Amino acid sequence: MAKTLRIKLVRSPIGYAVRQKRTAQALGLRKIQQVVERPDNAAVRGMVNRISHLVEVEEVEG
Repeated sequence: MAKTLRIKLVRSPIGYAVRQKRTAQALGLRKIQQVVERPDNAAVRGMVNRISHLVEVEEVEG
């Protein structure tokens, strides 16, 4: 089965660089404590890596 990443926004991007705000929006994260599931691929991993201080990530099967 393909893996997915469960990404949760735990800190506000307010006060951070515009690129980091846009990265959070591109992942579909709009509000604090919002959770989205994205496919586990290199593009998503790179986006998560850029805002790792703002999010919590969990690998999910399926």
